[in-house]
Amino acid sequence: MSQADQTTLFVCTTCRAGEATAEGEAVPGARLAQALLSANEVESVTIRPTECLSACTNGCSIALTRKGSWTYVYGRLSEADVPDILAGAAAYADSPDGIVPWRARPTIFRKQSIARIPPLEL
Repeated sequence: MSQADQTTLFVCTTCRAGEATAEGEAVPGARLAQALLSANEVESVTIRPTECLSACTNGCSIALTRKGSWTYVYGRLSEADVPDILAGAAAYADSPDGIVPWRARPTIFRKQSIARIPPLEL
């Protein structure tokens, strides 16, 4: 797989998801990023922790993107969603254009989508 075909899953590491955290304690977004990094076994998906995705009112958020494909932003996620996030990312990576058939998407990807952004190449 070429680098251009690689799917990137950005994870907001600054999200507090409405939780108060003690000084020095990892915020929910950072915990989600670490859980995804630890669990990811999908070679075609690179997990990239990043600062704010500006989806703050939607809890922990992620973005899936790949050159020539639609980009998706999902929110209201937690560490409990890691298996579904990785399954959805794998399905996205296997799709020709980033559009996974509705019924093949994990429920969190069907119900917690914040945005769908067309490829720049359209």
